[in-house]
Amino acid sequence: MHVLVTGGAGFIGSHSVEQLLEAKIPVRILDNFSSGTRDNLPKHAQLEIQEGDIRDQTAVHKAMKDITHVLHLAAQVSVQASVENPPESCSTNIGGFVNVLQASRVNRVQRMVYASSAAVYGRPAQLPLSEKVMAQPCSPYGLEKYVNDQYAALFATEFEVSLLGLRYFNVYGPRQDPQSPYAGVISKFISMIEQHLPLSVFGDGAQTRDFIFVKDIAKANVQALQSDMGGVCNVATGKIHSLLELIDILSRCANQSVEVVHQAVREGDIPFSETEITRLQSLMPTDGFTDLSTGLTALLQYTANPDN
Repeated sequence: MHVLVTGGAGFIGSHSVEQLLEAKIPVRILDNFSSGTRDNLPKHAQLEIQEGDIRDQTAVHKAMKDITHVLHLAAQVSVQASVENPPESCSTNIGGFVNVLQASRVNRVQRMVYASSAAVYGRPAQLPLSEKVMAQPCSPYGLEKYVNDQYAALFATEFEVSLLGLRYFNVYGPRQDPQSPYAGVISKFISMIEQHLPLSVFGDGAQTRDFIFVKDIAKANVQALQSDMGGVCNVATGKIHSLLELIDILSRCANQSVEVVHQAVREGDIPFSETEITRLQSLMPTDGFTDLSTGLTALLQYTANPDN
């Protein structure tokens, strides 16, 4: 294997790169460093870094030379940014995706795994969410990811490209920037706790999410590259926690009392989420996934000393 990781310097990308290198798999990164940083990456003899944008066909084809497998993670990942500027978001998330898809096809790579998203489900009429639930995206970002799934299905059927889309749920862990517009609620809460500020909860705090540790996402990415599963697959723990439960666990892990300030429900927020992970369990063991308390403790230790 020789793996190209687009967006490899980012939050999920850098953890995936580490796991590939630990498995002694050579890696090339294509990243424009708009959000990822070189500091996220290890110095390694089997790691090659190419700076470039997935919207640039020439850069993508250059990065694809001698590649056997592609892990496509580069994206514009802010829902809010997609609402404010749909054309710009679309140019990366659809235009860039199709560039990578076509280059994979032309260069006859053996396998391409790409980041889809739970955002494709929008506000579902039924729970838990299986891959068979109808997509009802409620943001340009969610729609872009759903369009990617449709492109992938077409390329798999018509051009025999081996493809799998991983629908990540609420990912958290080291290297997620709490100041970024698309940071998860956990990284934002930890930032507030460190500053001894109250935590803002929109609504009553009963809304549920499936939180998954970034290293488990990276494991799923590596396993997916080595599998032949097609279509799409939810990547989550299958366990849900309310925001108030999350805050309680977080305060205990931080050994610090936390003040909660309730604010009005934000328009467009999805109240409940619950995930069905049968397909994921056929791909890999999930019983070894990081429980929330362990993951939060690791994240708190990292934020206290990020250089270790």
